[in-house]
Amino acid sequence: MSETPMTEVAAEPETTETPTPETAAPKRSRRELLEREGEVAADFLETLLDIADLDGDIDLDIDGDRAAVAVVDSDEGRVPRRLVGQDGKVLEALQELTRLAVQSATGDRSRLMLDVAGHRAARRAELVELAQQAIDTVKSSGESVDLEPMSAFERKVVHDEVLAAGLVSDSSGTEPRRYVVVYPAEAAAGDQSTDASTSDSADSSVSAVRAPRPLSPSSRTRV
Repeated sequence: MSETPMTEVAAEPETTETPTPETAAPKRSRRELLEREGEVAADFLETLLDIADLDGDIDLDIDGDRAAVAVVDSDEGRVPRRLVGQDGKVLEALQELTRLAVQSATGDRSRLMLDVAGHRAARRAELVELAQQAIDTVKSSGESVDLEPMSAFERKVVHDEVLAAGLVSDSSGTEPRRYVVVYPAEAAAGDQSTDASTSDSADSSVSAVRAPRPLSPSSRTRV
């Protein structure tokens, strides 16, 4: 008796299901990402204040295209002004630490702005007045004006005011002595530029220094 040959059936290859737009996790909007940055920053700052046994509440906002976080006076007491430091140097360092904490938690580079006890808001008002004085001088004399050395945030405030006045400005020098030069309107645009095209813009963009346009303000009171 002859044996019937066995026929092997090839196994069907395994298929990997590709997530469809309906099944894939929804992508967060830019606003949601900025709100997330603010929440992470607030947690970090609250922990820091608790460890140092310092007073202060946390205000969260969205200013332009970045998260805005502020440490403000609380019912229990005032925010120690030493968190600002001379010429805002402690504040700048604290902002960098907060950005690093946010980057560590989210995996994305943060450009959030941190204020303590209204220092940046007050400084912005001073810079607007200083910029206007320089603008008036340039318009009346026709000569360029050099301003004092400033941080990237401060230079960007001045650049915005100069641009709004129809003049031209540029940043010159090296950190920490980098300063703004204001030129007459007829200065060649190809020779001068605002910080929007330099390293200053990476730290302080236009949206960070214009008047705030709050989208989702909130306040966190420490318990």
